[in-house]
Amino acid sequence: MKKIKILVALFITTLIIFNVNAKEVLLDKVAAVVNSGVILESEIQDLIKSVKAKAKQNKQSLPSDKALRTQAIDKLISDSIMLQLGERMGVQISDAQLDQTIDNIAKENKLSVEQFRKKIVDEGLDFEKYRESIRTELIAGEVRRASVRRRIYISPQEIKNLLEAMKKQTVNNVEYHLGHILIEFPANPTQKDINDAKIRAEKVIKMLKNGADFTKIAIASSGDSNALKGGDLGWKNINEMPTLFANVIEGKEKGAVVGPIRTGLGFSIVKVLGIRGRKKVEVEEVKARHILIKPTIILSDAKAKAKLQGFLDNIKVGKANFADLAKKYSEGPTGVKGGELGWADPNKYDAAFKDALAKLKINEYSKPFRTSFGWHIAQLEGRRKLDATKLMNKNKAAQILYSRKFAMESARWIKELRDEAYVDYKK
Repeated sequence: MKKIKILVALFITTLIIFNVNAKEVLLDKVAAVVNSGVILESEIQDLIKSVKAKAKQNKQSLPSDKALRTQAIDKLISDSIMLQLGERMGVQISDAQLDQTIDNIAKENKLSVEQFRKKIVDEGLDFEKYRESIRTELIAGEVRRASVRRRIYISPQEIKNLLEAMKKQTVNNVEYHLGHILIEFPANPTQKDINDAKIRAEKVIKMLKNGADFTKIAIASSGDSNALKGGDLGWKNINEMPTLFANVIEGKEKGAVVGPIRTGLGFSIVKVLGIRGRKKVEVEEVKARHILIKPTIILSDAKAKAKLQGFLDNIKVGKANFADLAKKYSEGPTGVKGGELGWADPNKYDAAFKDALAKLKINEYSKPFRTSFGWHIAQLEGRRKLDATKLMNKNKAAQILYSRKFAMESARWIKELRDEAYVDYKK
């Protein structure tokens, strides 16, 4: 199957049509083969066009087309690898989920969906291609969360240490807007590779301190997954940053450039783009329970879904009890607890699970739905608002540590995938 996909893709590179004057017109061509998938030239151009449209909107200068193309190909290779992994994991984003996400993006921009569609088209982009790019981002996010989550361990001692540090700190109400540039090492770097990377990093720092545009250099030079976003890491409290960053950022003024910071991936350069007092942040927690059925070779997706629908029908007419069914049939660690998930930030859940809960009223049951883990039915048991800026408990500390570790572990995981992948660039 892999060979067939590649042969079909390579055929595209020679596909031509003839007009009445018998002139050849190239429709598209393969720019790279990535494992069993391909990246087309049109995909690269679409991504570059999207980046240029955003830069124009933000009045932001960009690096050369050559540098922009290199970063676009790099991102598309990572996306292709994760989409293929997502396919093997059974990760799916339905049209309904996609529509809800686009609706949320439109609302964030204070636009209706139709106004948002017009905005995308006015920027010279194809809305359907933009829509599918969002699906790709959602699938990649699902795959990343599911894969990286297994690699993160947080010890009770780490939680205890963070809680004690937070109690002593006087800077909990300060947030820093950070920009990040990663000068990568190659796989299995030699000492010369490391020295060369450090020299490049120091040159970048010198350019930045002399007034060079951070976003432009990040797009051109950074090996971080946020490169095409200009290296923007967003707003973070000291406790939410990777420890290596926090140690050098605390107390710095706006505009400060720090680095090079040696990590396992290369040398990081961080710029303080802004500083503000931490805003009061209210977070919503949900209390829910669920029943999970995982499809197998014997139990198809359709049968798993039908089985859960049968459970749901019996629960609604009083023939069965949710907790009893969960204890007997649900897979995963919550089964013995009657499917109870307890109070939790919905953002920690698989996106499809989070979306399903978001649509429910208190005590309402969901229809069977699919996540990367399998098929579920869920019941929303409660919602509550918490002041995240004052929440000082073990769960909050664990979430901070998880977020801190996730970014670095995610970067390591993606690098490992890239190093193991078959990539063949076509000229």
